[in-house]
Amino acid sequence: METPRAWIDGGARGNPGEAGFGVVFEIPGPGGVSETVEICGYLGRATNNIAEYAALLAALAFAARRGFEVLTLHSDSELLVRQLAGSYKVKAPHLRRLHQRALRLRGAIPRLVVRHVRREDNHHADRLANRAMDERLPPPAWLASEIDDARLG
Repeated sequence: METPRAWIDGGARGNPGEAGFGVVFEIPGPGGVSETVEICGYLGRATNNIAEYAALLAALAFAARRGFEVLTLHSDSELLVRQLAGSYKVKAPHLRRLHQRALRLRGAIPRLVVRHVRREDNHHADRLANRAMDERLPPPAWLASEIDDARLG
């Protein structure tokens, strides 16, 4: 069986500004049929980095809820990927809370691989983040406790 994969993106129109996130999962199934799951949400006023972390938290929370033991996650945020890897420090106090929450959720997925991708290779998650902002789509209720800090900015 192939590895489940997720693409994440967050965005803000202005920095800070109206913000949202998008997550796309490809989950392999029996007979080579994949399930696609889309998750997105409007955050209100937030920074781009907060929106990127909201996408990460959404992906990790979903994977943990589904009991994934392995996941390959793709992000076009070099800052987020390097902060997760520990090669960049998390200096901003408002990001430290989100980073700590991400590390806690990450612990539920024993074989998590986080990869940096070019922005043009992340168009589906980007479209979802923009849709969340355009339509002010609320995040799923099951995600509220994980992204409260992101929504508060």
